[in-house]
Amino acid sequence: MGEAAGSGLDALLRQRRREMIEWHLEARGIRDRRVLDAMDRVPRERFVPEHLARDAYSDSPLPIEHGQTISQPYIVALTAEAGRISPGDRVLDVGTGSGYAAAVYAAMGAEVWSIEYVAELAATARRALDAAGFERVRVASGDGTLALADAAPFDAILAAAAGPEIPAPWLDQLADGGRIVMPLERGLGWQQLIRLIRRGDEYDRDDLGAVRFVPLRGEHGLR
Repeated sequence: MGEAAGSGLDALLRQRRREMIEWHLEARGIRDRRVLDAMDRVPRERFVPEHLARDAYSDSPLPIEHGQTISQPYIVALTAEAGRISPGDRVLDVGTGSGYAAAVYAAMGAEVWSIEYVAELAATARRALDAAGFERVRVASGDGTLALADAAPFDAILAAAAGPEIPAPWLDQLADGGRIVMPLERGLGWQQLIRLIRRGDEYDRDDLGAVRFVPLRGEHGLR
């Protein structure tokens, strides 16, 4: 009975994952096939609390421990697409949270370093990533606004928390041609997702729309 029930849930989750790809990602403009394929391979139910597994593929953020959330699938896909991740890229994922976004970037072939301010969340994400087959993702606990100088330069720095401005250490640790994707606080509860592309000593900037993220914590985060 237990095996049959488990098999039924697995089939339901596979169906909902396909629906997520079609309804919540492709229908809303996500075109990068590598992003879509990666999100089709990563089992999001492994990265949410067990009692929320059936809701894993709804296009909404879900609560995890310590007052944090796992971002909605569309936002993860948008961030990955905007980050222009290619196989072999060195990616810094700021705000590990559940570990789901780091798994998606790794499934796209990137070398991923992920940093989480809350040590307990970092440990939980490490276990979830290992269980889902993403042992090569490097997870650290610490101040993500300082980035990780020992692993720099990064081809992409992708943030899952909103700050007042782009932290200076991220600019210092970004490779030429590298991309930063992060939400910026604009006041009155409004945040804007932006992408910065480094061109030598110059930076191109794109605005990607209004979003809602938890605050970026750390030396260069929100106070």
